[in-house]
Amino acid sequence: MFDSHTDPGILPRHIPPLFAKGIVPSPPRRPAWELPSREASERGARKKKEPMKTYSAKPSEVERKWYVIDAEGVVLGRLAVIVADILRGKNKPMYTPHIDTGDHVIVINAEKVHLTGNKAANERFFWHTGHPGGIKSRTLGQIRDGAHPDRLILKAVQRMMPRGPLARAQFSKLRVYGGDQHPHEAQQPEVIDVAALNAKNKRSA
Repeated sequence: MFDSHTDPGILPRHIPPLFAKGIVPSPPRRPAWELPSREASERGARKKKEPMKTYSAKPSEVERKWYVIDAEGVVLGRLAVIVADILRGKNKPMYTPHIDTGDHVIVINAEKVHLTGNKAANERFFWHTGHPGGIKSRTLGQIRDGAHPDRLILKAVQRMMPRGPLARAQFSKLRVYGGDQHPHEAQQPEVIDVAALNAKNKRSA
C-alpha cells in the first residue's frame, strides 16, 4: 500500500501533495515497466520522435530542362503564372527559395496570345521620354499586334516574379518569339500543353 505523503496519485484533487510545498521530497520517477501501458507507450513515443530535417538544394544538384509552350489562344495571365513557376523551379519537389532550381522556357506564337475582356483596348503600358510632357502609352492590343509582341509576355512574366539578383538570373532563362519557330531545336525542348492543364487556360476567341 502506498503512503499518501509520497504518492500524489491517490490524493484527492483538492488536496495538494506535501512535496509540492517542500515539506516532503518528491518521490523518484517510476521506471517504464511499473507504469500503466498507455503512459509507458506515450513516454516511449516522445523519446523516439526526432525533428525533421529541412532539405536545401545545392547548385550542383540542379538539372535544368528545356520546355516549349505554344501561346496561341492561351490567356496571358494564366500563361505568365505557369512560366514564372517553371523559371523559379516551384514545380519541383527540390524547390529552394535562395537557389535557382528553375528550367529554361521557350514561348512561341506570342502574337496570338489571348487577352480577356476589354484589356486589349483599355489596358495601357506607360513610359516617359525624360522630356517635359513626354508621357507615352500603348494599349496591350497595340503591343500584341505590333513589331514586338514578345514584350507583352516578357513584361507579364517579369511582374509575376520577385525583384532581386536571383529573380533576374531566373528571368534570363525565358525566350519568347512572335512566330511559331525558334532556334533552340538542339536543346530538344519538351512540349507543355497549357490547355490540358486547365480548361480555362485557353480561349477560342
